[in-house]
Amino acid sequence: MNITLAQAEQIIKIAKEKSIALDTKMNIAIVDTGANLVAFARMDGAWLGSLDISIKKAKTSRFFNMNTGTIGELSQPGGPLFNIEHSNGGLITFPGGMPISNASGDIIGAIGVSGSSVENDHAVAEAGATAL
Repeated sequence: MNITLAQAEQIIKIAKEKSIALDTKMNIAIVDTGANLVAFARMDGAWLGSLDISIKKAKTSRFFNMNTGTIGELSQPGGPLFNIEHSNGGLITFPGGMPISNASGDIIGAIGVSGSSVENDHAVAEAGATAL
């Protein structure tokens, strides 16, 4: 099962609301189960450099079905996933990417958020990932 455009748009709406509440400007990417981009929003004034990062966070999260921050912890020197960020055409291994599940708990896609501190990126991604 894949995320629908309507679901992706709802997730972006909730993520944007959280971003506004945190007084940040974010790039928000939603991918389906195949890690294909379904929807994207760049808030007015969001960093251009974060556009690619948000998409890669969503893809990274979907490739491994886990939060990108968790992958980051596992990819530190001596960790079991050390250097994984060099695979798959480049991964992002810091917070801001999360899987999205449906009501049954099936993963249907992922969200990636970039444009502020990693704490804010994670908070906005979490708001979006739990919007359904």
